[in-house]
Amino acid sequence: MKRLAKAVLRLHLLCLFFALGSFVWGYNVGILSSVLVHPGFRRTMGYPTASQRGVITAIYYLGTWASYIFISHPASDRMGRRYAALTGITIVAVGTAFESGASGPGAYSMMIAGRIISGIGTGLVSTSVPLYQSEVAPAGKRGKYVVLNHVGFVIGLAVGFWVGYAVTFWSNTAYGESVSWRFSLAINLIPSVIFGAGLPFLPETPRWLIEHGRHEHALRSLYWLREESFTNEQIHLELSRICDDVEEYRGSGTSWLTLFRDANLFSRLWRASLLQFMAQMCGAAAMKYYLPTLLEKLGLSTRIALLAGGIESTLKIFMTLLEMLLIDRLGRRITLVSGTLAMGFALLINGVLGQVYPDNTNRSADIVCIVFIFVYALGYSMGFGPAAWVYGSEIFPTAVRARGLNFSASGSSVGSIVAAQVWPVGIEEIGSNIYFFFMAINFICIPIILLFYPETKGVSLEDMDLLFKSQQPPSAVDEEADEPVTVTTIDSGHPKSPVLEARRR
Repeated sequence: MKRLAKAVLRLHLLCLFFALGSFVWGYNVGILSSVLVHPGFRRTMGYPTASQRGVITAIYYLGTWASYIFISHPASDRMGRRYAALTGITIVAVGTAFESGASGPGAYSMMIAGRIISGIGTGLVSTSVPLYQSEVAPAGKRGKYVVLNHVGFVIGLAVGFWVGYAVTFWSNTAYGESVSWRFSLAINLIPSVIFGAGLPFLPETPRWLIEHGRHEHALRSLYWLREESFTNEQIHLELSRICDDVEEYRGSGTSWLTLFRDANLFSRLWRASLLQFMAQMCGAAAMKYYLPTLLEKLGLSTRIALLAGGIESTLKIFMTLLEMLLIDRLGRRITLVSGTLAMGFALLINGVLGQVYPDNTNRSADIVCIVFIFVYALGYSMGFGPAAWVYGSEIFPTAVRARGLNFSASGSSVGSIVAAQVWPVGIEEIGSNIYFFFMAINFICIPIILLFYPETKGVSLEDMDLLFKSQQPPSAVDEEADEPVTVTTIDSGHPKSPVLEARRR
């Protein structure tokens, strides 16, 4: 049997470990959906209204938004990808402690504070992890490794639902109900500690090391990441290309403001931001948090609703693993469009059945609705869920990659805030008509993806400039025409993968 190259084994282990950070994020989402319907939690919070539950959910994303805009960029660029993630997971642990300890007259305020703190930490983790994965992975396999990030998220989501289901068997005494939901939140501290303890022992990405003038460290890191998969000549060539890319943008005076001033970079920024916004406005954020509530409205008991949520989240794991195998073969656009079609169709069926059979008057219709909620979730796991993060983590040049990913991820936070507030109030006020609202958003997303998002499958991080220059309007390209560009083909040692480089002189 053929032995795996050291680089392949190391990359898989690295990305699996970093997926633990995403597991913490996913668990935070999954367990809250069960906590929101827990009788002990509702009593402690003073029986919050639909609007107040929406605030508990949405305020978390205010924290992530603040982190993406003001904190994640300087942390990732100055501290490195590993230590930014370490800072983030520490902040998440503090927020978890606040949430678990919420009690007394100020319980609601304490929960809100904990949610904001957790959101800030999650913002750091959720950007530094895919950034690390995209920078250590070879171009042809980058999508697969970054999707491992989302695999960690959906596993955390599923575990959160299953723990929530298990907690329903806890003693139903007043003390048991008071302790059980706190215990389910506090469990997240275990993977947080494991993840934080392991980060200092991992290698930093070669790109970040080059940016900070640590060339020898960068070479050692790259060799460790490519050993036995690439020749020494190929490793030195890749390092040289990274150095050239860093020097080019450093010499051009590029800063984070260039993301808005430079037409080429701004075209990437608005695409990545809009993609993240659409990924949450398609209804995913609301479905993750309010799934048990939604299933209860279809006639299921709280315990069975949480069981169904656990099954649905477990199925997402397998669909995300399938996406990991397909995204570098089919490309980002095909997976995005196919997933969005599935989600839109599922929401259409749920909206129509809710109108034809209102108030749970037909049991068969309720069962069909539950099935199509599963279809919706699987469509998300095959499309927006992983692909939005893959796309945003790979299209920006080294000098502004951290800032670009942070700005674009803020679109996810804005979409989550809107969806998390609209969904519970919409269900209360207009019932199943809310499905049509999110269905329309999904179907609108399809032509936007097809018209405005170029395929990035197999394109190296250093060659994204060429791809997005071809997407600029003629006037924007003409402005740069007076600066000659030399295009050369370099033999990378792989006959099927010629590397196209453009270097402005």
